[in-house]
Amino acid sequence: MIGKVVIFSAPSGSGKSTLVNYLMQQNDSFGFSVSATNRPPRGEEKNGVEYFFFTPEEFRAKIEADEFVEYEEVYPGRYYGTLKSQVEEQLKSQNILFDVDVVGGCNLKKYFGENALFIFVQAPSIEELRKRLEGRGDTSPEEIEKRLAKAAYEMTFAQYADRVIVNDDLEKAKSELLKIVNNFLSL
Repeated sequence: MIGKVVIFSAPSGSGKSTLVNYLMQQNDSFGFSVSATNRPPRGEEKNGVEYFFFTPEEFRAKIEADEFVEYEEVYPGRYYGTLKSQVEEQLKSQNILFDVDVVGGCNLKKYFGENALFIFVQAPSIEELRKRLEGRGDTSPEEIEKRLAKAAYEMTFAQYADRVIVNDDLEKAKSELLKIVNNFLSL
């Protein structure tokens, strides 16, 4: 069914993006929601592909103009959000996948209600999160510590999700994900 929303949220390093990408490869009824942020692009990220990149001033102006379905100050001075105009246009022709922080996930679930499935992806432990973040090689030690400090708090949001997937075995998590999403889409 077109016009449904699947929301993914998790602490950084849980494997959320890997699962989102897998689902996108397995089900062509989904478009990916591109979030907006005021952080600078990393590596090869392109505006409008991974994120819509705005200056802090542009982001605040969009908040004032009520242009977001949801937005959050994820880290001090670092905003992320979902533009209403993009979502409304996408839902006319496809289902949407969201890859957002935990507060954004809760806000999107409230906004879309029964048309949304909120999936929380969880790593088996904080120690495993550290190992995964360090293995990326693109995150500074200071940033890793900041993300780990936030991870314990973020894990408390699993209780608000419709479903929780513990990503301790990637193949098992992929299989569980497909079953959950296919059941939701068939409703």
